[in-house]
Amino acid sequence: MQTPSADRLGAHDPSPGKAAALLALHTGSGFVLPNAWDPGSARILEQVGFPALATTSAGIAWSCGVPDGGAVDRATMLEHVGRIVAAVGVPVTADLEAGYGDTAAEVGRTVGLAVEAGVVGANIEDARQGGLFGIEEATERVAAARAAAPKGTFVLNARTDAYFVGTAGDAFAETVERAVRYVEAGADCVFVPGVVEEDAIRRLAAAIPGPLNVVAGLANRIDAPTLFSLGVTRVSLGGSLARAAYSGLERAGQELLGSGTLGFLDDVVSHADLQRRFRA
Repeated sequence: MQTPSADRLGAHDPSPGKAAALLALHTGSGFVLPNAWDPGSARILEQVGFPALATTSAGIAWSCGVPDGGAVDRATMLEHVGRIVAAVGVPVTADLEAGYGDTAAEVGRTVGLAVEAGVVGANIEDARQGGLFGIEEATERVAAARAAAPKGTFVLNARTDAYFVGTAGDAFAETVERAVRYVEAGADCVFVPGVVEEDAIRRLAAAIPGPLNVVAGLANRIDAPTLFSLGVTRVSLGGSLARAAYSGLERAGQELLGSGTLGFLDDVVSHADLQRRFRA
Protein backbone atom coordinates (compact mmCIF):
# COMPACT_ATOMS: atom_id res chain seq x y z
CA MET A 1 0.00 0.00 0.00
CA GLN A 2 1.61 3.24 -1.10
CA THR A 3 0.89 6.47 0.69
CA PRO A 4 2.79 9.73 1.21
CA SER A 5 5.88 9.34 3.37
CA ALA A 6 5.33 9.37 7.13
CA ASP A 7 7.79 12.27 7.24
CA ARG A 8 5.14 14.40 5.54
CA LEU A 9 2.26 13.44 7.82
CA GLY A 10 0.60 16.29 9.70
CA ALA A 11 2.43 16.35 13.00
CA HIS A 12 0.76 16.82 16.36
CA ASP A 13 2.36 18.36 19.42
CA PRO A 14 3.01 15.51 21.88
CA SER A 15 1.74 16.45 25.31
CA PRO A 16 3.91 15.67 28.35
CA GLY A 17 0.69 15.87 30.36
CA LYS A 18 -0.86 13.08 28.32
CA ALA A 19 2.24 10.91 28.68
CA ALA A 20 2.21 11.47 32.44
CA ALA A 21 -1.51 10.64 32.59
CA LEU A 22 -0.97 7.39 30.69
CA LEU A 23 2.01 6.44 32.83
CA ALA A 24 0.08 7.20 36.03
CA LEU A 25 -2.54 4.62 35.07
CA HIS A 26 0.21 1.99 35.39
CA THR A 27 0.68 2.81 39.08
CA GLY A 28 -2.91 2.11 40.12
CA SER A 29 -4.83 -1.08 40.81
CA GLY A 30 -5.34 -1.84 37.12
CA PHE A 31 -7.02 -0.38 34.05
CA VAL A 32 -8.64 -1.49 30.80
CA LEU A 33 -7.15 -0.03 27.62
CA PRO A 34 -9.48 -0.52 24.62
CA ASN A 35 -8.10 -0.62 21.09
CA ALA A 36 -9.53 1.70 18.42
CA TRP A 37 -9.03 1.23 14.70
CA ASP A 38 -10.28 4.52 13.25
CA PRO A 39 -11.24 8.02 14.45
CA GLY A 40 -14.91 7.10 14.84
CA SER A 41 -14.25 4.08 17.06
CA ALA A 42 -11.78 6.17 19.07
CA ARG A 43 -14.33 8.93 19.69
CA ILE A 44 -16.99 6.46 20.80
CA LEU A 45 -14.59 4.80 23.24
CA GLU A 46 -13.50 8.18 24.60
CA GLN A 47 -17.12 9.20 25.12
CA VAL A 48 -17.83 5.93 26.93
CA GLY A 49 -15.33 7.20 29.48
CA PHE A 50 -12.00 5.43 28.97
CA PRO A 51 -9.13 7.66 30.17
CA ALA A 52 -6.72 6.40 27.49
CA LEU A 53 -6.88 4.47 24.24
CA ALA A 54 -4.67 2.14 22.24
CA THR A 55 -4.66 1.45 18.53
CA THR A 56 -4.84 -2.02 17.01
CA SER A 57 -2.66 -2.92 14.04
CA ALA A 58 -5.09 -5.73 13.22
CA GLY A 59 -8.14 -3.46 13.23
CA ILE A 60 -6.37 -0.83 11.13
CA ALA A 61 -5.27 -3.49 8.63
CA TRP A 62 -8.82 -4.85 8.37
CA SER A 63 -10.18 -1.34 7.88
CA CYS A 64 -7.83 -1.12 4.87
CA GLY A 65 -9.19 -4.44 3.55
CA VAL A 66 -5.99 -6.42 4.16
CA PRO A 67 -4.92 -9.01 6.76
CA ASP A 68 -2.95 -8.22 9.89
CA GLY A 69 0.74 -9.02 10.07
CA GLY A 70 2.79 -6.81 7.80
CA ALA A 71 0.42 -5.93 4.94
CA VAL A 72 0.28 -2.31 6.14
CA ASP A 73 3.51 -0.35 5.84
CA ARG A 74 4.87 2.12 8.35
CA ALA A 75 3.67 5.26 6.58
CA THR A 76 0.13 3.94 6.22
CA MET A 77 -0.02 2.77 9.83
CA LEU A 78 1.23 6.08 11.16
CA GLU A 79 -1.19 7.99 8.97
CA HIS A 80 -4.11 6.06 10.50
CA VAL A 81 -2.67 6.40 14.01
CA GLY A 82 -2.30 10.15 13.56
CA ARG A 83 -5.94 10.49 12.56
CA ILE A 84 -6.98 8.60 15.68
CA VAL A 85 -4.83 10.86 17.87
CA ALA A 86 -6.29 13.98 16.26
CA ALA A 87 -9.87 12.79 16.88
CA VAL A 88 -9.64 12.47 20.68
CA GLY A 89 -8.40 14.36 23.72
CA VAL A 90 -7.24 11.37 25.78
CA PRO A 91 -3.75 9.83 25.59
CA VAL A 92 -3.22 7.34 22.76
CA THR A 93 -0.66 4.55 22.65
CA ALA A 94 0.06 2.88 19.31
CA ASP A 95 0.50 -0.71 18.22
CA LEU A 96 3.71 -0.45 16.18
CA GLU A 97 4.08 -4.22 15.64
CA ALA A 98 7.81 -5.10 15.50
CA GLY A 99 8.85 -1.52 14.79
CA TYR A 100 8.70 -1.56 10.98
CA GLY A 101 12.42 -1.99 10.46
CA ASP A 102 15.16 -4.59 10.12
CA THR A 103 17.51 -2.76 12.46
CA ALA A 104 17.32 -1.19 15.91
CA ALA A 105 17.96 2.19 14.30
CA GLU A 106 14.87 1.76 12.13
CA VAL A 107 12.81 0.90 15.21
CA GLY A 108 14.02 4.13 16.79
CA ARG A 109 13.06 6.01 13.63
CA THR A 110 9.57 4.50 13.77
CA VAL A 111 9.10 5.57 17.38
CA GLY A 112 10.30 9.06 16.54
CA LEU A 113 7.73 9.30 13.75
CA ALA A 114 5.06 8.02 16.12
CA VAL A 115 5.91 10.79 18.57
CA GLU A 116 5.55 13.29 15.72
CA ALA A 117 2.12 11.78 14.99
CA GLY A 118 1.08 12.62 18.56
CA VAL A 119 1.05 9.28 20.36
CA VAL A 120 2.44 9.15 23.90
CA GLY A 121 3.15 5.42 24.04
CA ALA A 122 3.66 2.35 21.89
CA ASN A 123 4.02 -1.42 21.83
CA ILE A 124 7.14 -2.89 20.26
CA GLU A 125 7.03 -6.67 19.86
CA ASP A 126 9.95 -9.09 19.77
CA ALA A 127 8.71 -11.42 17.05
CA ARG A 128 8.27 -11.21 13.31
CA GLN A 129 7.08 -13.70 10.70
CA GLY A 130 6.23 -16.25 13.36
CA GLY A 131 9.54 -16.31 15.21
CA LEU A 132 11.21 -14.51 18.12
CA PHE A 133 14.16 -12.21 17.60
CA GLY A 134 17.23 -13.29 19.53
CA ILE A 135 17.17 -11.78 23.00
CA GLU A 136 20.19 -9.54 22.38
CA GLU A 137 18.72 -8.13 19.16
CA ALA A 138 15.30 -7.72 20.74
CA THR A 139 16.80 -5.84 23.69
CA GLU A 140 18.69 -3.53 21.33
CA ARG A 141 15.43 -2.76 19.55
CA VAL A 142 13.73 -1.85 22.85
CA ALA A 143 16.71 0.31 23.81
CA ALA A 144 16.53 2.13 20.46
CA ALA A 145 12.83 2.78 20.99
CA ARG A 146 13.59 4.17 24.44
CA ALA A 147 16.36 6.41 23.11
CA ALA A 148 13.95 7.87 20.55
CA ALA A 149 11.39 8.72 23.25
CA PRO A 150 12.84 9.36 26.71
CA LYS A 151 11.26 8.13 29.91
CA GLY A 152 8.53 10.38 31.22
CA THR A 153 7.61 11.58 27.74
CA PHE A 154 6.44 8.29 26.26
CA VAL A 155 5.15 5.00 27.70
CA LEU A 156 7.13 2.15 26.13
CA ASN A 157 5.34 -1.20 26.31
CA ALA A 158 7.73 -4.01 25.38
CA ARG A 159 5.83 -7.00 24.04
CA THR A 160 7.31 -10.47 24.29
CA ASP A 161 5.74 -13.27 22.26
CA ALA A 162 7.20 -16.40 23.83
CA TYR A 163 3.67 -17.60 24.69
CA PHE A 164 2.09 -16.25 21.50
CA VAL A 165 4.43 -17.72 18.85
CA GLY A 166 6.08 -20.37 20.98
CA THR A 167 9.66 -21.06 22.00
CA ALA A 168 11.95 -24.08 22.05
CA GLY A 169 12.38 -23.77 25.81
CA ASP A 170 10.06 -23.02 28.71
CA ALA A 171 7.72 -20.15 27.79
CA PHE A 172 7.53 -18.84 31.34
CA ALA A 173 11.29 -18.72 31.85
CA GLU A 174 11.84 -17.21 28.40
CA THR A 175 9.21 -14.55 29.05
CA VAL A 176 10.65 -13.54 32.41
CA GLU A 177 14.21 -13.40 31.07
CA ARG A 178 13.14 -11.19 28.19
CA ALA A 179 10.93 -9.02 30.40
CA VAL A 180 13.80 -8.33 32.80
CA ARG A 181 16.09 -7.39 29.91
CA TYR A 182 13.48 -5.12 28.34
CA VAL A 183 12.80 -3.29 31.60
CA GLU A 184 16.55 -2.81 32.06
CA ALA A 185 16.62 -1.38 28.50
CA GLY A 186 13.99 1.18 29.45
CA ALA A 187 10.56 -0.37 28.99
CA ASP A 188 7.83 1.04 31.23
CA CYS A 189 5.56 -1.98 30.92
CA VAL A 190 5.78 -5.54 29.60
CA PHE A 191 3.09 -7.01 27.34
CA VAL A 192 2.64 -10.80 27.30
CA PRO A 193 -0.02 -11.90 24.79
CA GLY A 194 -0.98 -15.55 24.50
CA VAL A 195 -0.88 -16.41 28.20
CA VAL A 196 -4.31 -17.71 29.26
CA GLU A 197 -3.82 -19.70 32.48
CA GLU A 198 -4.50 -17.89 35.74
CA ASP A 199 -1.58 -19.49 37.57
CA ALA A 200 0.87 -18.53 34.82
CA ILE A 201 -0.44 -14.96 34.79
CA ARG A 202 -0.08 -14.71 38.59
CA ARG A 203 3.49 -16.02 38.43
CA LEU A 204 4.41 -13.66 35.61
CA ALA A 205 3.03 -10.66 37.49
CA ALA A 206 5.13 -11.61 40.51
CA ALA A 207 8.32 -12.27 38.53
CA ILE A 208 8.34 -9.35 36.06
CA PRO A 209 9.91 -6.18 37.53
CA GLY A 210 7.33 -3.79 36.15
CA PRO A 211 3.66 -3.49 35.22
CA LEU A 212 2.22 -6.45 33.30
CA ASN A 213 -0.08 -6.06 30.28
CA VAL A 214 -2.14 -9.00 29.03
CA VAL A 215 -4.72 -9.14 26.28
CA ALA A 216 -8.29 -10.26 26.88
CA GLY A 217 -10.27 -11.68 23.98
CA LEU A 218 -11.38 -14.89 22.35
CA ALA A 219 -8.38 -16.89 23.55
CA ASN A 220 -8.37 -15.37 27.03
CA ARG A 221 -11.86 -14.81 28.40
CA ILE A 222 -10.71 -14.03 31.95
CA ASP A 223 -12.50 -10.85 32.99
CA ALA A 224 -10.64 -7.68 33.92
CA PRO A 225 -11.36 -7.75 37.69
CA THR A 226 -9.95 -11.28 37.91
CA LEU A 227 -6.89 -10.29 35.90
CA PHE A 228 -6.30 -7.36 38.25
CA SER A 229 -6.55 -9.72 41.23
CA LEU A 230 -3.81 -11.85 39.62
CA GLY A 231 -1.47 -8.85 39.51
CA VAL A 232 -2.10 -7.60 35.96
CA THR A 233 -1.93 -3.81 35.65
CA ARG A 234 -3.02 -3.21 32.05
CA VAL A 235 -5.69 -5.16 30.17
CA SER A 236 -5.90 -4.48 26.45
CA LEU A 237 -8.26 -5.96 23.85
CA GLY A 238 -6.15 -6.19 20.71
CA GLY A 239 -8.44 -6.61 17.72
CA SER A 240 -11.40 -7.90 19.75
CA LEU A 241 -13.54 -4.75 19.51
CA ALA A 242 -12.88 -4.50 15.77
CA ARG A 243 -13.81 -8.17 15.38
CA ALA A 244 -17.03 -7.57 17.29
CA ALA A 245 -17.90 -4.65 14.99
CA TYR A 246 -17.13 -6.59 11.81
CA SER A 247 -19.03 -9.62 13.12
CA GLY A 248 -22.09 -7.42 13.68
CA LEU A 249 -21.77 -6.08 10.14
CA GLU A 250 -21.50 -9.59 8.72
CA ARG A 251 -24.57 -10.79 10.64
CA ALA A 252 -26.53 -7.77 9.41
CA GLY A 253 -25.52 -8.50 5.83
CA GLN A 254 -26.47 -12.16 6.17
CA GLU A 255 -29.90 -11.21 7.53
CA LEU A 256 -30.50 -8.76 4.69
CA LEU A 257 -29.41 -11.24 2.06
CA GLY A 258 -31.24 -14.18 3.59
CA SER A 259 -34.60 -12.85 4.80
CA GLY A 260 -34.54 -9.18 3.95
CA THR A 261 -35.58 -8.34 7.52
CA LEU A 262 -34.15 -5.56 9.65
CA GLY A 263 -33.76 -7.20 13.03
CA PHE A 264 -30.15 -6.05 13.15
CA LEU A 265 -31.44 -2.53 13.77
CA ASP A 266 -32.85 -3.42 17.19
CA ASP A 267 -31.13 -1.26 19.83
CA VAL A 268 -28.95 0.46 17.23
CA VAL A 269 -27.93 4.06 17.97
CA SER A 270 -29.96 6.53 15.92
CA HIS A 271 -28.51 8.69 13.16
CA ALA A 272 -29.34 11.82 15.17
CA ASP A 273 -27.61 10.46 18.29
CA LEU A 274 -24.43 9.61 16.39
CA GLN A 275 -24.49 13.03 14.78
CA ARG A 276 -24.62 14.62 18.24
CA ARG A 277 -21.77 12.45 19.48
CA PHE A 278 -19.49 13.28 16.58
CA ARG A 279 -20.25 16.99 16.83
CA ALA A 280 -19.22 17.01 20.50
